[in-house]
Amino acid sequence: MKAFRAPGDTIGALDAATAATLVATAADLALIMDRDGIIQDISFQQSDLSLELDGSGRWYGKAWSETVSLESQPKVDTLLKEATKNVASSWRQLTHQSGQGREVPILYATVRIGGGERIVALGRDLRAVAALQQRLIDAQMSMERDYAKLRFAETRYRLLFQTSAEPVVILDGGTHRIVEANPAAVALFETDARRTVGRPFAELFDAASRSRVQAFLGELRGAGRTDDIEATLAEGGETVVSASLYRQESATMLLVRLAPAARAPARLQRSAPDDKVVSFVEASPDGFVLADASGRILGANRTFVEMAQLIDPSAVEGAGLDRWLGRAGVDLDVIVANLKQHGSVRLFATVLRGEQGATLDVEVSAVALGQGRAQSFGFSIRDVGRRLAPPRQGGELPHSAEQLTELIGRVPLKDLVRETTDVIEKLCIEAALQLTGDNRASAAEMLGLSRQSLYVKLRRFGFADAAAADDEA
Repeated sequence: MKAFRAPGDTIGALDAATAATLVATAADLALIMDRDGIIQDISFQQSDLSLELDGSGRWYGKAWSETVSLESQPKVDTLLKEATKNVASSWRQLTHQSGQGREVPILYATVRIGGGERIVALGRDLRAVAALQQRLIDAQMSMERDYAKLRFAETRYRLLFQTSAEPVVILDGGTHRIVEANPAAVALFETDARRTVGRPFAELFDAASRSRVQAFLGELRGAGRTDDIEATLAEGGETVVSASLYRQESATMLLVRLAPAARAPARLQRSAPDDKVVSFVEASPDGFVLADASGRILGANRTFVEMAQLIDPSAVEGAGLDRWLGRAGVDLDVIVANLKQHGSVRLFATVLRGEQGATLDVEVSAVALGQGRAQSFGFSIRDVGRRLAPPRQGGELPHSAEQLTELIGRVPLKDLVRETTDVIEKLCIEAALQLTGDNRASAAEMLGLSRQSLYVKLRRFGFADAAAADDEA
């Protein structure tokens, strides 16, 4: 510690009150003790620290060592001895026990005053530092747990990748060069692992198949999915190439699986008419969805994905159709119940909700496929918003029972009842005016209303001009 050069000249003589104010201001916690460490007086700069440590003055008259934890008691003795010998001590951290049993860390230094008869302990509150240290420790432990999970996942992936009998290759999404290949793929290419890594993937196929493989990889990169293809390896032999796209950190990677053509999935053995049907469904302007008996989507065409305001078609697979179609747990249940009873549903009017908040008026036609546990449902979903009547403006009311029926499912029941009442009132008023030759007074009497009440309803239902003209007359 570097002391003041001339404290007598610069500070001068301080009275007890000034010295007490200086000590209380300089420290978060200050203790005044006798030479034996018995607490005579205390000052706290923060009331919350005072309540947590001293409570209702329980420290007065107690030995300083009795207020700290067992591990800190030797440090208290050291602080008292250093103050007695050297006027001032070095800083040491002590731990107090609060009234609630929490540990409160305080950094102390002691100073001898009053001719050696008094010792002042100046304390700095370390609770904020301790809380920050605990947060760092918790964050470090959380990171260690995450690292352990990643290591275990990588170990499992490595074991599966290396022992898989199916040839699997990892490609860089930008260059289409091989990043990694499992032993089955290396054996299929009839080369060694060191020569395989880094090669362009298309070079592993014969000249006739390379352009097709390049187009396959380009379509996968652009669209996110594509149909499997058959290609001929450079070493000979037909193989089926299928791939999936995924992201690793900021890079796009391709996971490519290879299988002998004899083991090609059944969907690659379709006849030409079947291929045309599938192409029609995929390119159709209507949404097509295939769902299992529980309503979970097994597959959907691009149009439905766009109607749901999604980008990746795989995002809908496995999700419940009622996530987007109609009111959750209502409309789909009605459709499925009718499918199970009648086998098909035609032109069911409902709405389709997009992920970004858009709502489309749609008509749903559906058919049940199969029976029992293997039963599934096919849905055709058509956007009919452009051919429906334009939405009613402002307070405009529906004009017929058909229009009221169209509101079922889109408007709460209490609002529907209120609009129905308004329609009936408007029709009755129009009929009374026609019967009385547009005489307001007679119409009011016929309806059992006062003239003022009739004028209010006339204005409400859009007859304000006529009511105003009658008032002027």
